[in-house]
Amino acid sequence: MGVRNYLIEGVSGAGKTTVAEELQRRGYHVIHGDRKFAYYGDPETGEPLDWPLYESEAETVAWGHRHWIWPVDKVKSLIADQANAMTFFCGGSRNRHHFIDLFDAVFVLEVDPGTLNRRLVARPEDEFGGKPIERELTMRLQATGEDVPNDAVRIDATAPIASVVDEVLSKCTV
Repeated sequence: MGVRNYLIEGVSGAGKTTVAEELQRRGYHVIHGDRKFAYYGDPETGEPLDWPLYESEAETVAWGHRHWIWPVDKVKSLIADQANAMTFFCGGSRNRHHFIDLFDAVFVLEVDPGTLNRRLVARPEDEFGGKPIERELTMRLQATGEDVPNDAVRIDATAPIASVVDEVLSKCTV
């Protein structure tokens, strides 16, 4: 949807939605990937999947994380549409390897463990990260960096939101 397309990633609680909302407030075109088209599916084929039955809640949460994907054809179609000067795709997907190379840059919002934990604890239980088992997974992902895309531009998301968005925009070109 843009001449230049950017992906904004980060663990749950890093600030992706807040950054997306601030970008929209400033008049930028934003795609809320997690809200608009993410689903549980096979990261290689894109086939939608039903939740498996696991004995432990930890296994169930981990499965959900590993299978949270975006529809590749839809992402590619949106990237190909050049109706806007810049489009920001915000959210995370475990199948990004199918389309990440189409973005002009990938930004990863990062926060320290204390900030992340405070943000997650404040969430309602029906929002990912609101349950203790989801916080545990998120804190592990943040600590290990295993979900961080290669060559991503790291952005300190502990700053005030206006500063975080200014930092992202300073690294974009039109």
